[in-house]
Amino acid sequence: MKRAPNFDRLARPYRWMEGLTFGTALRRCRCTYLDQLQSVRNALLLGDGDGRFLARLLQQNPAVSVDAVDASRAMLQALVENAGPHSVRVRTHYADARQWDPRTAQYDLVVTHFFLDCLTTEEIADLAARLRARLHPAARWIVSDFAIPDGWLGRLIAQPLVAGLYFCFNVLTGLRVGRLPNHHQALATANFVLQHESRSLGGLLVSEIWIPNPAAP
Repeated sequence: MKRAPNFDRLARPYRWMEGLTFGTALRRCRCTYLDQLQSVRNALLLGDGDGRFLARLLQQNPAVSVDAVDASRAMLQALVENAGPHSVRVRTHYADARQWDPRTAQYDLVVTHFFLDCLTTEEIADLAARLRARLHPAARWIVSDFAIPDGWLGRLIAQPLVAGLYFCFNVLTGLRVGRLPNHHQALATANFVLQHESRSLGGLLVSEIWIPNPAAP
């Protein structure tokens, strides 16, 4: 098991770094399905960074309680601060998501915004298989991430851009992953089914809803 990257130094500047590079595009990608989460009661957020999505989820759904897992103490602190008075409904877990195991909870929502790209395909498959046993049969898994679209946009813009992002995060955090994993393959292997997909920035950003395969044991 590789050591988790250290995102502590990015906790404070992450918001303006994101804004300078992508404007509001990542925020809009994260919130693609936010309005569909009013019925959620028990959510698991993995690597939500400084918690801006979590803050909006808590504001729009006063009945939801959340487990937030992150390997960065500084990110968890920023997440709680952004949650404000709603933080009483958040349980934080300082842990590597690849090893953390929820032993009793049954979640009806899992959220991984720009987190799976920090893992390998095999690590995602292991994570998904472990979490599936902790999910309600009607649970949803929301994935937001980068993608390489087909055609010239992918070759000339997306591939160099994603490679540059990986290089920067390698230098700043020690992230050892160097290319986008095949999370479609990994989630399908763990018996999840893609229910809905939305793309933006010409296909560079993707937001998806996955559900447990009802036909699988």
